[in-house]
Amino acid sequence: MKYMLLIYGTESNWTEAERSACMEESMGICHDLNDQGKYLASSPLHPVSTATCVRVRDDRKMVTDGPFAETVEQLGGYYIIDVENLDEAIAIASRLPPAKKGTVEIRPIFELPEIEVKR
Repeated sequence: MKYMLLIYGTESNWTEAERSACMEESMGICHDLNDQGKYLASSPLHPVSTATCVRVRDDRKMVTDGPFAETVEQLGGYYIIDVENLDEAIAIASRLPPAKKGTVEIRPIFELPEIEVKR
């Protein structure tokens, strides 16, 4: 079963030293998951201040800078894993450093038929 682990946290809660240590520990977890054949993808995101939001209402496109909703925690990154079940996904999410300062949301991925990518 494929899951996306969405990493939420308050961007200002991390010092540069903490952020660096988090990245190093997270990369170790990625390598471990890859060795087990459970890693599919992951990436941190740039700060929420770099976001652009698009909404279409009544055929009108509205583009705004920054996040659409003001929240305490922002989406900061993601992991995509392929594991046996939710319990295994929970165990992995519990190992991630951001879980200690923020929230890791676990969402099953709805599998769609493959789409041939044209280049």
